[in-house]
Amino acid sequence: MFSVDVGQEERGTVLVLRGELDFDSAVQLDEAARTCPGAGDGAGLVVADLAALTFCDSSGISALLRLYRHLAAQGRTLGLAAVPSTVRRRFALTGLDQIFLVHADVHEALAAGPAGPDTAPEAGAPARQNRKESA
Repeated sequence: MFSVDVGQEERGTVLVLRGELDFDSAVQLDEAARTCPGAGDGAGLVVADLAALTFCDSSGISALLRLYRHLAAQGRTLGLAAVPSTVRRRFALTGLDQIFLVHADVHEALAAGPAGPDTAPEAGAPARQNRKESA
């Protein structure tokens, strides 16, 4: 079972991903991206909280990459928080750890804020990574 809860914080939007992100559930993340608060206004940070993610296969990784590209095309930034070690390992093996902004938790991601104008990633371009993630 997979779910995405969308919440609005003062400094950005938080997507809480729970359960198994795989081929069957990736569509839910895609839908959340389309209905994300602030969509289309080109402003803001979106944080995907992965603390409650119990499984993520290659389809789930692809869904996260689509979310990143969708937000980047709007001039928005995606931060990932509390990334499980198995997912971090897949990011490292595929080079996606050089694209995603990774944070230890949601509070750190919101405090970091969106990438500045000189560091904001273009669609498909690598983002800088916050290496202060927990082990």
